[in-house]
Amino acid sequence: MATDLEARMEWVRSRAAVPRFEWLDTTGSTNDVAREAATGADAAAWPHGAAIVTDDQTQGRGRLGRTWLAPTGKTLAISVLLRPGADLPADAYGWIPLLAGVAMTETVHAAVAAASVDRGGEDDGTGGVEVELKWPNDVLVSGYKVCGILSELVAEGTVVVGAGLNVALDEHDLPTLTSTSLLLVTGRRPDPDAVLADYLTRLLDLVDRFVAAGGDAVASGAAGRLVAVCGTLGRDVRVELPGGGELLGAAEAVAPDGRLMVRDREDGEIRAVAAGDVTHLRY
Repeated sequence: MATDLEARMEWVRSRAAVPRFEWLDTTGSTNDVAREAATGADAAAWPHGAAIVTDDQTQGRGRLGRTWLAPTGKTLAISVLLRPGADLPADAYGWIPLLAGVAMTETVHAAVAAASVDRGGEDDGTGGVEVELKWPNDVLVSGYKVCGILSELVAEGTVVVGAGLNVALDEHDLPTLTSTSLLLVTGRRPDPDAVLADYLTRLLDLVDRFVAAGGDAVASGAAGRLVAVCGTLGRDVRVELPGGGELLGAAEAVAPDGRLMVRDREDGEIRAVAAGDVTHLRY
């Protein structure tokens, strides 16, 4: 049976943004479905840019093995299948999560700004709130998480990018005290199809430009767009490293392969961080 959200709309804009769009009434994980589709016997029917979406994901997961659960009909779980092809060097794949983060941050920024203008607020671009990307792929609004992204290499040359966007959660639905939703930020229920279509369009445009530039983030424009939205750069951070331990320092840049460059507070050396849980420090 279709959910209330599916019953209200046909996802016309989102379907037009991608070569294949599949809505699932419910699923354990859209990333798992996308992985099976991309690697199964029917893989040829799932082209670059295909999207799988649901508003009822029961076994979602985030980075570092965290689980991700949300009430039915109030969030979107979005998985996009990317097949960059042989033109993308192996060391450029680290940029794919960042491209998704940029696309979603720009999408949230646009939704928040539009709501502010509709309410008669000043057109300052964000309605007085700060929308930023926390490296590598958490989207924050005034420091509260509205979206998380998980990218997975599922086969050679094939990546699944999953995003969990809090669309209409109210204050009683929030999974953590540091979460928020588009509804809470804007004061109105957003049009999920418009938001989703904007994200899909931005993501595929970023990826296609990046691939066309041979994985050169500067030449494709990806680096400039990342700098414009990434709130981690120029901040003091604490990085909990995957192997244990932590790194305290200043996030100064993003390397050509997408790694975060952090100047170690203890010895002043630059450390390249490929993965880890980043906290923005406020002192």
